[in-house]
Amino acid sequence: MKGLLNGEGGGGNSASNKEEWLAVNEVVVGIIVALSLTGAALGSLLLHPRLPAHLRNAETISTIRLAAGLFTLMGSLVLGLTVNSARSTFESIDHNEHVISTEIILLDQALRHYGPEALNARRQLADYVTRGLDPATAGGQSDETNQAQERSLELVGDSLNALKPADAGRSALWQDARQHFLRIVELRWTLLEEADGTIPTALVLLLVAWLTLIFASFGYGAPRNAFVVITLVTSAILISGSLYLILDMDSAFSGPIQVSSKPAQRALMELRR
Repeated sequence: MKGLLNGEGGGGNSASNKEEWLAVNEVVVGIIVALSLTGAALGSLLLHPRLPAHLRNAETISTIRLAAGLFTLMGSLVLGLTVNSARSTFESIDHNEHVISTEIILLDQALRHYGPEALNARRQLADYVTRGLDPATAGGQSDETNQAQERSLELVGDSLNALKPADAGRSALWQDARQHFLRIVELRWTLLEEADGTIPTALVLLLVAWLTLIFASFGYGAPRNAFVVITLVTSAILISGSLYLILDMDSAFSGPIQVSSKPAQRALMELRR
């Protein structure tokens, strides 16, 4: 349902561009973290034997491990906070996607009961949802596509305003349809705000710095053999992969973890009945 987010108001295209940037940025962050952790662990592993004797004694290693333990505790807390923040953002967006799809269905039903005069508004509403689900534009939309989507939604509002209820029954249906339309606009602006994510960049940088120090302590004084190297590299890759998935979940309209488009598809099926 990403397309339904990208057409609303003047911020539609900027939201799409931001999603593309986030998708690339998450991959870059994952790669940088993997290289940083691997480099820190293997670098300290190779550097340790070349240091003076007083920097390689048991007391020094014990102090380093103690400091690393503190960073491990703080890193675990921060990582837990980022996971909870990303999960909350994703669940909120997913909830709002279901709600906006429901509002679209309810708007269409109100227009359907209004009568033939509302047929044009129903067609424009279906056109708007169709554009949002078009696979040819789902991965990043041009200015023309965003403007077309924006215009489709504006036309729905224009068609609603053009309706002139002839009796009390139709007046009630018109009021109901107007409320659903305004709710759709409100939800889309909410989704535009949520699409930016909630995890601060400074927090991610701090977490990466702590993880780098922790992995450097892992390699400091560790035995120099293939099994240790494989363990350190594998751990670095898994940690960086976890951080990548957390950041990807925080931007729910890009990457492998995205909100489902099924609510919009079901709404479109109802609109075409």
